[in-house]
Amino acid sequence: MSLERQKWGWAMYDWANSAFATTVMAGFFPVFFKDYWNAGLDPVDSTFRLGIANSLASLLIVLLAPLLGAVADRLAWRKAMLLAFALLGSLMTAGLYLVGQGDWQLAMFLYIFAVIGFSGSNIFYDSLLPFVSREKDMDRVSALGFSLGYLGGGVLLSLNVGMTLHPEWFGLSSSVSAVQCSFLVVAAWWLVFSIPLFLFVEEPDGIRSNFSVQVLLAGFRRVWKTLHEVRQLRNVWLFLVAYWLYIDGVDTIVRMAVDYGMSLGFDRNSLILALLLTQFTGFPSALLFGRLGGHFGARAGILFGLSIYVLVTVWASRMSTTAEFYYLAVIIGFAQGGVQALSRSLYARMIPAGRSAEFFGFYNMLGKFAAIIGPFMVGWIGALSGNPRTGILSLLLLFVAGAVLLLKVREPGPARSV
Repeated sequence: MSLERQKWGWAMYDWANSAFATTVMAGFFPVFFKDYWNAGLDPVDSTFRLGIANSLASLLIVLLAPLLGAVADRLAWRKAMLLAFALLGSLMTAGLYLVGQGDWQLAMFLYIFAVIGFSGSNIFYDSLLPFVSREKDMDRVSALGFSLGYLGGGVLLSLNVGMTLHPEWFGLSSSVSAVQCSFLVVAAWWLVFSIPLFLFVEEPDGIRSNFSVQVLLAGFRRVWKTLHEVRQLRNVWLFLVAYWLYIDGVDTIVRMAVDYGMSLGFDRNSLILALLLTQFTGFPSALLFGRLGGHFGARAGILFGLSIYVLVTVWASRMSTTAEFYYLAVIIGFAQGGVQALSRSLYARMIPAGRSAEFFGFYNMLGKFAAIIGPFMVGWIGALSGNPRTGILSLLLLFVAGAVLLLKVREPGPARSV
């Protein structure tokens, strides 16, 4: 099968699972969790519960990611594992439709396993990048995935926002039922648009044996060996630690932005519309960052994006109007996809051939380990100080420290033109 068809089949999974990232994780779940499942609770306390939910989900995927990656590489199970986690995530998302008002414990449980499905599937999705792209095109192919993710996530979020603003157009009784139905729509979208990856992407062969205790033990040994190997690969180790720090800030802003805006008293519909601005800005900017990475190097593109995040964090801690939230949404949309896409392609060029799922297991492990700290830090510092602005300002430490370490990373090969 042609590499071009494989590239587009691979990138369509970003279109598929970004529906969960936008409509559920960044959009409706924080709003519904605060207003419906935690109705009457102090906003600071509901923010703390949301931070705990995100942190628990990240902790579980941290514990699983490297082992899953090692086993998937050995058995050539990257696509199979991706499917298993995508099914888990979509089913848990659909289950949110059934959660009644005030039942925040069940909502948290389903959300935690939906995030595990989303994060786990991304390990194996990322690990397929070296097989659907030539080395010289990795920045652009990685950016293509993120750009389609922003576009697809934005398209579905637009539909779901329309459902909540005008439920009668869709035969629904209220905005509450519209939000509940949106969880079902996201689950279906996620599964249907995952199909091109399974049809068009060819996975390289592994040992092709059945899963067994021996394979699991071999996976543990491989993880242990890789831990020692990564520590010897100074450039990879430096990058992973830098990534651990700065992606914490990026992911925390994604997961907590709407909740933060609500804590400041902004209208929830305005916040969701701002999220839409982020999505549609992210579509062309991710492609632009892919070209910037090709011309100037991925590291330079990431550092540029992080400098934008520093300015955004300071501004966010001082903003007082909904209009400012809109401006910040556009700026975040410009930087977010570029930082994510170039980080993935830079790392893909650093890792040993044939061990992509294993090494991307560590990549995602560190990303999710960071996501344990970030949401908890924002929620805890905000609760401790009684001011959510203090919590969001703490993210500056992560962006600055990550950028300083990234400056020490040597980028493989010269910057390439496109």
